[in-house]
Amino acid sequence: MFKALMVEKDAESGKTSASVTEIGLEDLPEGEVTVAVEYSTLNYKDGLCIGPGGGLVRNYPHVPGIDFAGTVESSQDPRYAPGDKVVLTGWRVGEAHWGGYAQKARVRADWLVPLPEGLDTRQAMAVGTAGFTAMLAVMALEDHGLTPGRGPVLVTGAAGGVGSVATALLAHLGYEVAAVTGRPEQEGYLRDLGAARIVPREELAETVKRPLESETWAGCVDAVGGAMLARVLGQMAYGGSVAAVGLAGGAQLPATVVPFLLRGISLLGIDSVMQPFDNRLRAWRRIAGDLPMDKLEEMIRPATLAELPALGEAILKGQVKGRVVVDVNA
Repeated sequence: MFKALMVEKDAESGKTSASVTEIGLEDLPEGEVTVAVEYSTLNYKDGLCIGPGGGLVRNYPHVPGIDFAGTVESSQDPRYAPGDKVVLTGWRVGEAHWGGYAQKARVRADWLVPLPEGLDTRQAMAVGTAGFTAMLAVMALEDHGLTPGRGPVLVTGAAGGVGSVATALLAHLGYEVAAVTGRPEQEGYLRDLGAARIVPREELAETVKRPLESETWAGCVDAVGGAMLARVLGQMAYGGSVAAVGLAGGAQLPATVVPFLLRGISLLGIDSVMQPFDNRLRAWRRIAGDLPMDKLEEMIRPATLAELPALGEAILKGQVKGRVVVDVNA
């Protein structure tokens, strides 16, 4: 038997509740590889899955946790052997398939990535889905021509999980980072991560008045979307790119085609859920080589399984800063 955070739904009221319980290997869903989980993280999606509304959960009872890192315990796939260190992000784990908030997980081999040299399992989950997504965004911007000498790079939602890692990563790679936040008290945190400039959210919160404004940003990692993204599009420099990774500000985009036609900008959608294996491996290898681990440590807030129901509520209210790393064995 082993510990898991289990979300259950009352058949009569439809309300959900989350608590730590014990389950056995026979309770786990099907998959070729069983992993002894060491660490997971807390993401906004996890908050939705834990919360009373049920959010993204496809089946009950359910173990949330959209990512995890650990050691292979048993495998029916020749690519993985007992003792191998692995990491998993995406593939609807923690939503449609039981996830990382348990001391063991059973998943499809295709969903896993070997943990690259230079990362341990705790560091991998300090990166987690948010950091993995941030790396995908930076890779996409660089694939479209962004280099440190082209000009400042904007990061919206900079104090959140994706934004924090993107800020630290871009600064470490030599980019001039402008970090957007709506909380003045986060300025010290963002500057410690490497932000050269703090942009108050109010400066970008106004609705678009002109389709084109002054050319300001060579690139952008946008973790907000909605009206803010529309405003940023009009401020992009000629040939610049925006890597859009989140919809916190809404899925609607009140913009025109003018920035795309007259400035040749690119809007790059980043989906971390179903990335091809080669791209996932490339991203994790770059994380191991390029991400400043000292900055990563500054973002970490350790947690246990028992703390997750309260933390899940807090992250939905925007009260969680940086990266919550869950030690499932604590």
